[in-house]
Amino acid sequence: MRVGNGYDVHALVAGRKLVLGGVEIDWHLGLEGHSDADVLLHAVCDALLGAAAIGDIGKHFPSSDDRFRNIDSRSILQQVGRMLCSECWQINNIDAILVAQRPQLSGYLPQMVENIAGVLAIRPEQVSVKATSTDRLGFAGREEGIAAYAVALISESGDQF
Repeated sequence: MRVGNGYDVHALVAGRKLVLGGVEIDWHLGLEGHSDADVLLHAVCDALLGAAAIGDIGKHFPSSDDRFRNIDSRSILQQVGRMLCSECWQINNIDAILVAQRPQLSGYLPQMVENIAGVLAIRPEQVSVKATSTDRLGFAGREEGIAAYAVALISESGDQF
């Protein structure tokens, strides 16, 4: 068994959709980034890649590559799942947390769990997504950005994704 952790943060800006965990959130600001800037899925990808010791999201999906401009991060997550499978790893579980003062995210969390599980072909019970605020402390508390942390546990497998 191996453990990996991931972290991502993007600034909140006007003129972009807010997408977290593959869910479009009803909010007047979105996250700035080369892709859809889905910090949750990016953190999950980094946790999975780190657990398998096969690099990070920046190595495999660099922001300098126009193929990834505005890409749906569910596609990136699916490719990461395939990379793990090709290296003979299976996902045991994923635990993630979103850090945002606003918007209120609790109503969106079940769909985020379903999206992650569905993309990775694992059971929803293997995925946990939580959200917290920072009581107005730091960049997230000032509503300048949103961050996400993720931990993944993987184990050896011969199965194909």
